[in-house]
Amino acid sequence: MAVALVLVPLLFALAALAIPSNRLRPWLVPVGGSVHLVLVLWALTQPHVSGLGGWLVVDSVARLVLALTSVLFFLCSIYARGYLALYPDRSNRIFCACMFAFIAMLTLIAEAQHLGLMWVAIETTTLASAPMLYFQRSPRSLEATWKYLLIGSVGIALALLGSLFLAYSELRGGLQPSLLLGDLIADAPRLSKPWLRSAFVILFVGYGTKMGLAPMHTWKPDAYGEAPGLVGTLLAGGLTNCAFLAILRFYKICSASGDPRFAQELMIVVGLFSMAVAGVFMARQKDFKRMLAYSSVEHMGILVLGVGIGGAGVFGSMLHMLNNGLAKGVLFLSAANIHRAYASKTTDEVRGALHRLPVSAALLLAGFFAITGSPPFGLFLSEFTILSAAISGAHYAIAGVFLLLLVVIFTGMGATVLTVVQGKPSPNASATTLRDDFSSVMPGIVLIGLVLMLGVYIPGPVNALVRDAALALEAGR
Repeated sequence: MAVALVLVPLLFALAALAIPSNRLRPWLVPVGGSVHLVLVLWALTQPHVSGLGGWLVVDSVARLVLALTSVLFFLCSIYARGYLALYPDRSNRIFCACMFAFIAMLTLIAEAQHLGLMWVAIETTTLASAPMLYFQRSPRSLEATWKYLLIGSVGIALALLGSLFLAYSELRGGLQPSLLLGDLIADAPRLSKPWLRSAFVILFVGYGTKMGLAPMHTWKPDAYGEAPGLVGTLLAGGLTNCAFLAILRFYKICSASGDPRFAQELMIVVGLFSMAVAGVFMARQKDFKRMLAYSSVEHMGILVLGVGIGGAGVFGSMLHMLNNGLAKGVLFLSAANIHRAYASKTTDEVRGALHRLPVSAALLLAGFFAITGSPPFGLFLSEFTILSAAISGAHYAIAGVFLLLLVVIFTGMGATVLTVVQGKPSPNASATTLRDDFSSVMPGIVLIGLVLMLGVYIPGPVNALVRDAALALEAGR
């Protein structure tokens, strides 16, 4: 079953390449998204799912990541059909195939128990997503794609070096080198501590680049700013969370070695720094799609901050990963609708969107309140859990800085979003004839509904997924 979760989207990718009709091919995307979602939901009902002799295992953390990425991909696949229909003269063969290849590799990252296989899968996501970034074929999208490839390649090269350091820590400990996660956790107390620490720092920087943590975030503003909205959703809610999962794998090894404090302190510092960088660049930000990129930098910081604090903060981080992924979908898809309708993405030309695209503008506004942790949305609950963990752990300074940065970010992001949605439509509002339609707003409505539900009531199965993921990370301590 674990192998099927990866192979099925790859088969759909081949089918997308084989279908000759540019008009019929987009209909394959929601079909494939539905099949993948059904397979993931079935896998979640099974007590144990594995394959390739233990190289693939759907463990507790993987279950949560798979559930989130599959839901996002399914909703993006519905959005994709309408989006691609707007460009009937542009070939979508590569775009559709890359979408399936991308979700296949995200699934492989979540399942991979061999750290070398996980590295290969993360590198492949870069290659699969680059053609989607360049779909608009503009000079700015070309620049963004090259920056994404170059910076991502540096990050993944560092991650490979960190993996070699980790293997050498086994040799220095007198162990037989193995990159299987189970072997590393079992042998963790005997690993060479200096080499293990060095490995974690390099791996954290490498995979932190893919995650978009500051100061390794520099690819995000350009990539998110130029990517189609559904691609931004898959990057912000899929790729970054899978990179976070990779970091969690190595954090668990550090925890099992009896030396988690070093990794936690690094996570706290980088987490708060990422939030601070995001706050600075969100202030007076006119490009609302670049603003979403800095919002992603902020929330990646919150994810590692929660794990760094430990205790209930780990549960808060797992819940925040889920909430943030869903809320980012609302923001990216609604922002993409507004961008296309105005043929611009700056507040100099985009105003009064509530009059021009009432549903998309309302979703953008609701998404803003959700992503900034306003009640009753789910991010309020997850951020409050992380804050409570900091206070209960006597990390008062961390809690104070965390609150201050949340206020700064709320103010900076709010100024941009309110400028976009309020007021009278600018003269550029009639640049296109695009209006809200079912395929462009339905995914966002579903996503904001899920974020709202998770702030009011967390269903038992979802709570179990989050709780089991947090307990699995804490088990080695």
